Amino acid sequence: MITSFQSPRLLLIGGGAVAKAAEVLAQFGLSRPLVVTDPFMVSSGTVERALAAPLRAAGIDPVLFSDTVPDPTDTVIEAGVAILKSGTFDCLLGFGGGSPMDTAKAMAILAAAPAGAKMRDFKVPAQANAAALPVICVPTTAGTGSEATRFTVITDTERDEKMLIAGLGALPLAAIVDYELTFSVPPRTTADTGIDSLTHALEAFVSKRANDESDEYALRAMRLIAPNLRTVYAEPRNAMARATMMKGATFAGLAFSNSSVALVHGMSRPIGAHFHVPHGLSNAMLLPAVTAFGLNDALPRYAEAARAMGVASAAEGDQAAGAKLVEELTALNRDLAVPTPERHGIDAAKWDGLIPTMAQQALASGSPANNPRVPDAAEIEALYRKVYR
Repeated sequence: MITSFQSPRLLLIGGGAVAKAAEVLAQFGLSRPLVVTDPFMVSSGTVERALAAPLRAAGIDPVLFSDTVPDPTDTVIEAGVAILKSGTFDCLLGFGGGSPMDTAKAMAILAAAPAGAKMRDFKVPAQANAAALPVICVPTTAGTGSEATRFTVITDTERDEKMLIAGLGALPLAAIVDYELTFSVPPRTTADTGIDSLTHALEAFVSKRANDESDEYALRAMRLIAPNLRTVYAEPRNAMARATMMKGATFAGLAFSNSSVALVHGMSRPIGAHFHVPHGLSNAMLLPAVTAFGLNDALPRYAEAARAMGVASAAEGDQAAGAKLVEELTALNRDLAVPTPERHGIDAAKWDGLIPTMAQQALASGSPANNPRVPDAAEIEALYRKVYR
């Protein structure tokens, strides 16, 4: 059996790694970066202090594109490509959470396309394998794993649809993974991005497209993330927990980039598109119910995940371990104050009215087909109703 494994050419991991950004660029002969970031990273001084100033000290003059939004849109990508094409840049540097990194990757893909192309032209099942420029990612949250994946998720503003875009064009050339950048991340974002990374690892492991190599990264990610998620939520300055979470998030990204995500992500994207719920939070809302839905169709896998997470012992049988996994995911949501869609403030009538549309969009993404138990539209609709309250 032949397995294809894709990853960035360089992963620089550790506290203070961001200070070596100029060295990373030099390794690849790059010197004219367009930094893609968000308004908060600029207003807080983070991008200047952590990245721009050290780059200038090394003789590199970065240009900033900071108009990214929490759920990257096709219109923002088009604006970014216009900036990109107006200069003589030789790379894109995505600095921030998943949104700036996804934006940078999508900009590289769209900039390589013929004039008049739209981001929807690259929606799966299309393969986005070409990029105009290499992308280097610097994550500031321990969650999305975008720094290590061949995916980007972009919202089609005309259709209110989050589009999964996949291909080698979205795979970063390099990633600088510095946990010290996460010390100031607020508890809510810490929790949401942390559950996002746990979801990546779990879905990669139980996916129908899992393989031996992705399994190794998924299991290691779960071993790193599960014991530390509550700690970083309660103790944001805990360096060991932050470092472990950051590494776990990157490993989870490598896992699902080379396997796939499944039903949680398929159902999560429409929630984000229609109700603007942060991606990690919508994953968390769904994770216990969706896990219970597919539990018995991949019980040995879910049981092994429970053992990797430390919530079941090696001596316990698969049924007991699987049950403990669902209990732990429910408890994790409680301990990290994850609201239901109802408690998040989503109107019941609007939610119910959009359920058929969300179910169809979830199925169209392809992710539910990777789930151990592949649902039909009616089953997805029932799950949306179940998690609302």
